[in-house]
Amino acid sequence: MIIEPGDLDDPRTVALLTAHIAGAHAVTPRENAYVLDTSELRAPHIDFIAAWEGQVLLGVAALAALSVEHAEVKSMHTAKAERGRGVGTALLRHLIDLARARGYRALSLETGTMDYFATARALYRRHGFVDCPAFGDYAPSPHNMFMTLPLERSSAAIRT
Repeated sequence: MIIEPGDLDDPRTVALLTAHIAGAHAVTPRENAYVLDTSELRAPHIDFIAAWEGQVLLGVAALAALSVEHAEVKSMHTAKAERGRGVGTALLRHLIDLARARGYRALSLETGTMDYFATARALYRRHGFVDCPAFGDYAPSPHNMFMTLPLERSSAAIRT
């Protein structure tokens, strides 16, 4: 598996993100679904990554800067046929390492409360994320939950 910057113009990436958005919208009221489309993922404060095995796109994820000390996990999604292989774990570890290297003190996320998101919540908990209040521009709702992971600064913290 190779994790590298994602190409938001690649039709395989667009298809996977379209499936991600459709899945979230199928179970979450639109006003509580905070998924990003390809144009939003192009924002300068977002690093978008993709996991590949040869020509097969396994999954995608993004790191969004919220402030100089706080970042957010966005657009975590593993292709349905690739689930159960550790793709989500590899993507999440990559984002955590990137956040630490950039000197963030916290990495947070928003996810759904429905059963559809249970596997994702379990993944985040396995990696040390804990429940937290809504952050940033999010409003609490029965359809959303928020998690955070405190980070220690890396001795080799970088800003790019």
